[in-house]
Amino acid sequence: MSLIDVRGLSRTFLMGDTEVHALRQVDFAVERGEYLAIMGPSGSGKSTLMNILGCLDTPTEGSYSLAGEVVSELSDSELASTRNKRIGFVFQTFNLLPRYTALGNVELPLVYAGMARGARREAAAAALRRVDLGDRMEHKPNELSGGQRQRVAIARAIVNDPDILLADEPTGNLDTKVGDEIMGIFEEFHRQGRTVILVTHEPDVAERAHRLVRVVDGRIVEDRPTSSAPAAG
Repeated sequence: MSLIDVRGLSRTFLMGDTEVHALRQVDFAVERGEYLAIMGPSGSGKSTLMNILGCLDTPTEGSYSLAGEVVSELSDSELASTRNKRIGFVFQTFNLLPRYTALGNVELPLVYAGMARGARREAAAAALRRVDLGDRMEHKPNELSGGQRQRVAIARAIVNDPDILLADEPTGNLDTKVGDEIMGIFEEFHRQGRTVILVTHEPDVAERAHRLVRVVDGRIVEDRPTSSAPAAG
């Protein structure tokens, strides 16, 4: 059974009197432990696909199963629980709360999960150490560099030990050296057996994943191993 299984997936938005077909009859599966990049031009539907995979949006047609559960059949509370426990999100704009320290930002998913204060502080601190920010826990976002803020965002995404890490343009606002360091963190997370899916417009970033899916006009037009994929057999 695939970790992610999408069949006949379509997503249509109504813009005034105009229908915008963001996704058109997409069939797509991801196995547990894959490292996948989704590419496509602006407006191709790649971010819409990412949002549906992350349970942030729902399809107009078709089905999406996550670890054997049909997502459309989950209640709101079950959906929130699935998002919180199974999926970690990393966004291009970091989405950190400016008044919270790095530690406070990383703790947030654990607050929603109902974890006791002492345990969540310990878990958040461990996640920050995993991304080499053990000495920046009490710093607020405006006291951190762009790369450090992205590391905080990654620590927040992995603090619940999710099955899947979803990253939307995770290196888009970073220089080459820092972007390379961030990709190294994703690769380490993947080596630990997790599923990593990232949206990117950068071919060199995409080739570091092991599988490339290209989306154009709401359809998958290419699905292939990358140059970094391990040799078959």
